[in-house]
Amino acid sequence: MGRTLLHQIEEPLSRTDGLAELRARLASHLRGRTRLTETTVEVGGCVYRITHPVAADALIDEEDFARDERLPYWAELWPSAVVLARRIARENLTGRRVIELGCGVGLPAVVALAGGAEVTATDHYEAALDFVCYNARVNLGGYQPGVRLLDWHAPEVEGLGLFDLVLAADVLYEARNVQVLAALIPTLLAPGGELLLADPRRKDTPDFLEEMLKRGFRSSTEEHIVLSGDREVLVLMHWLRRD
Repeated sequence: MGRTLLHQIEEPLSRTDGLAELRARLASHLRGRTRLTETTVEVGGCVYRITHPVAADALIDEEDFARDERLPYWAELWPSAVVLARRIARENLTGRRVIELGCGVGLPAVVALAGGAEVTATDHYEAALDFVCYNARVNLGGYQPGVRLLDWHAPEVEGLGLFDLVLAADVLYEARNVQVLAALIPTLLAPGGELLLADPRRKDTPDFLEEMLKRGFRSSTEEHIVLSGDREVLVLMHWLRRD
């Protein structure tokens, strides 16, 4: 099952300290509509156990959608998250401040935490924040990231500070996210900071990259193939930096 994953800096909490209570909170977010399941993912020679809902579609809430077109994208373990996690596992993250936008169930945030980063996981759904905390504690002997609710369309970033690395996996699934993320991300980056964006060739991603170019960023792109069920998915890994 891979080697034991423990954070490099701090003493861990007990694996069982409050874990049952946190898992009960995960179940409460499902409202009886679906069940919890666990997927194992190999990343950088380690095997991570990621708990997530069985059926994300079962969590669609008509009131949420009517209010702000919100859908439970957080509840899937997306191929782009796997690619992003494997990419950051190659980085030396010790002591770096890292933020993930749209953390979902949290695989990249957990891998960054395992690599020694100081991690803040953000999402529009409180449920996602509970899932990333649970998955971090299960895999890292009790560690968990800082968490913050963050609506990209009305971001409240006071007190967040600046980050050395922004992580984002498959966040450009709607055209309306292009401008808001292009405006938000530069406000989060420290001088010399970087963005790693994993994207499965969403149609609006070229517009986002063009927006970032206008804001003084340079970029490079790698291609990655990842298995999702019984199919192969091509994910593009975009690296952006403004000097």
